[in-house]
Amino acid sequence: REPDARPLRELLGGLAERMPVRVLLWAGSPAPVFQPTRAMARGACAGFTSGTKVACALDARERTLHCHHEKIVIIDGERAFVGGIDLTALAGDRYDGPGHPPTTPMGWHDAAIELTGPVVADVAQHFAHRWSEVTGEVLPDPAPPKATGNVDVQIARTVPERNYKFARRGVFTTLDGYLRALRQAQEYIYLENQFLWSAEVTAVLADKLKHPPSDTFRILLVLPAHPDTGADTTRGQLGILLQADGGAGRLLATTLTAIDGTATGTLYVHAKIGIVDDRWLTIGSANLNDHSLFNDTELNVITCDPQLARDTRLRLWAEHLRLDASEVDGEPHIMIDKRWRPTATDELARRRGGAPPRDRVSLLPAVSRRAARLGGPLRGLLVDG
Repeated sequence: REPDARPLRELLGGLAERMPVRVLLWAGSPAPVFQPTRAMARGACAGFTSGTKVACALDARERTLHCHHEKIVIIDGERAFVGGIDLTALAGDRYDGPGHPPTTPMGWHDAAIELTGPVVADVAQHFAHRWSEVTGEVLPDPAPPKATGNVDVQIARTVPERNYKFARRGVFTTLDGYLRALRQAQEYIYLENQFLWSAEVTAVLADKLKHPPSDTFRILLVLPAHPDTGADTTRGQLGILLQADGGAGRLLATTLTAIDGTATGTLYVHAKIGIVDDRWLTIGSANLNDHSLFNDTELNVITCDPQLARDTRLRLWAEHLRLDASEVDGEPHIMIDKRWRPTATDELARRRGGAPPRDRVSLLPAVSRRAARLGGPLRGLLVDG
């Protein structure tokens, strides 16, 4: 963070003096046991508008026990940012970087993607539709900016049915995009996500493990060691995958730790990234659970640009393994078998033996085939309605 960085409220207030600034927030949970509460959301909105020309609206069109989860920023109709990063101080300062130094109370691994070109109009139109229904202010259809490259990009969304007039039947292209890509995988699947709860996603992954396209097919997962809810659900789904793998070693489930010399700290995996075969990439707000894939509002970016998919994979793998990108630039299955698996296995053994952490990557603890029993018919009602 720059030493002279301005708080978001101050920055937007200054910009609103010379241009329209609109902020659309989730209205907060009506149940006070969940945060942010309605009162907290009203306070945040008042913080943006008090003494400024910022227009802020609260959207309460959520389904019961669900939320508006998308995180998008649109600038001048020419540039957009889409990702999983919450612009909030709730649960601590979310600012972090690829170095992930240990911080208090914890560090955050997250991701967003910057967009230019015609696809920005699709993001802007989604915002305009929601804004218009909430406020009654009809925004003009955004004009698509000129193309800045030759990359095919798609916006994938989750919009629950009957929440909005512009999507009465709902929109579920995020789930559709994931399932299509995972089913077509031939070489590897790489997923970073806060949760792995989706029965649909797990079923496809299990099928790929039972019927691998080749002997070199691999699935690599990066998940939080302790998700903020539903840890047993994630481990239950991983148990199903381990059963499907049958000891073949095609599946590797890992987690991350903030480390700097002998200092360590919690590093929470909040990213929502999927990469398949160095050909398909998605980054956005959607977790791999029923909340994000059916019931919350979400927005992801999907691209089939091989160069971007590969570069993103190498950048992430180098960051996590604390290596130069050239050191992970090999056949994905070889890098998983020769770099990821030994590092993660040794690190977990060191920690269990009481030795100080040495690497950022570790096997996800407390995962076994027996964990499959942790999933069950009440899963969706209890933790993932």
